[in-house]
Amino acid sequence: MQISVETTSGLERKLTIGVPASKVDDVALERMKDLAKNQRMNGFRPGKIPLNVIKKKFGKHVRQDVVSEVMQRSFYEAVVQEKLQPAGAPHIEPVTMEEGKDLEFTATFEIYPEVELGDFAAVKVDKMTAEVADDDLTKMIDTLRDQQANWVEVKRKSKEGDQVVIDFVGTIDGEEFSGGKADDFALELGKGQMIPGFEDQLAGTKAGDEVEVKVTFPEDYHNKDVAAKDAVFATNVKIVNKKEALKMGELAERLGIEDANISTMKADIRKNMERELNQVLTAKAKEQIMDALVDLHAFDIPKSMIDQEIQNLKQQAMQQFGAQAQGGNLPDLPSELFEEKANRRVKLGLVVGEIIKQNKLTADKDQVRTKLEELASVYEQPEEVINYYLSDENRLNEVEQLVLEDNVIQFVEEKATISEVAKSFDEVMNPKKEEQESAE
Repeated sequence: MQISVETTSGLERKLTIGVPASKVDDVALERMKDLAKNQRMNGFRPGKIPLNVIKKKFGKHVRQDVVSEVMQRSFYEAVVQEKLQPAGAPHIEPVTMEEGKDLEFTATFEIYPEVELGDFAAVKVDKMTAEVADDDLTKMIDTLRDQQANWVEVKRKSKEGDQVVIDFVGTIDGEEFSGGKADDFALELGKGQMIPGFEDQLAGTKAGDEVEVKVTFPEDYHNKDVAAKDAVFATNVKIVNKKEALKMGELAERLGIEDANISTMKADIRKNMERELNQVLTAKAKEQIMDALVDLHAFDIPKSMIDQEIQNLKQQAMQQFGAQAQGGNLPDLPSELFEEKANRRVKLGLVVGEIIKQNKLTADKDQVRTKLEELASVYEQPEEVINYYLSDENRLNEVEQLVLEDNVIQFVEEKATISEVAKSFDEVMNPKKEEQESAE
């Protein structure tokens, strides 16, 4: 087998491979002999069909199959011989493939880049630290009391924060429209559940009031049939309720705390807050280090890998929005939407893989078990979740990859420059809220 290698551009390589004619013709001949033994044709006894008849009828197809197999096999032998690492499937084109002549073909493909790891001491991370203070616990309990609150009927006019129970029928130009009617609809005033202006016109109403609520649907409303149109909702106010936050003991009972013990409830809530806080802090530190690793390294990335990652991201996007097309067909989302993220993910994957390889990092069983317990801790029956992962090799491999990533982060973190930045619980858990308050 003759092989020549050409660098066409960047990571792209073009192999020209020559294979002796006998490696194709001899195999094709043997297959046609086998066909002659097993084929049934009118006018011939089983196993007695002349080879020239078989060749005339099946020769072209048999040779095509053999040529395809020989090209695939020869390609993989060639990349092993030349010590090349294809990053994707090759584009194979025959040059000569006539019977009796040496087979020659080209294979064009991209190879994995050589990743030269940078100096991790150049990685600088502002690592956030935080703890759950007593005030944070109090706020969380107040939030839970409000979320679990009871609604109690009152005989007065409604105000913001109250709940009104209403029947309504919507019309546009005097005609009812689809989705514009409801009975016993519970609406909390001030939450912005309805289109702009709807709730405002119900503030100050009382049970028994009949109100014509006049609104205009937004231009970007999801139902295009009513978007930007004026509507009138004939509304009957049936009940006005006020919110009554639960007492501490009631909340403990509602949360399933044994004997409704308030101290136990506080300890459980604090423990959950600390677990969530630690998860967020870990994730933010990990994200910073990953970003730093991307910025620290520069190398060409195989286009085939980026294209494949773009397809993966498209698939994830459709699943996330619950719009995966029937039959596996996806809407034609522009690849440009995912290109930057795909580029980053592929580059990061190559860097992380090189760190693992060069430093012989592994995920031992104890680490995997600890990670499993961490993932399962948020479920009611954690042991069942752990057993589920342990019984599924693919899911267990996913956990092992998470552990390997954690080990990479720890490895880089030990060599990086880390500056601790103290933050409050709210600053970590509600960054958007904190940014808004700062802007105000």
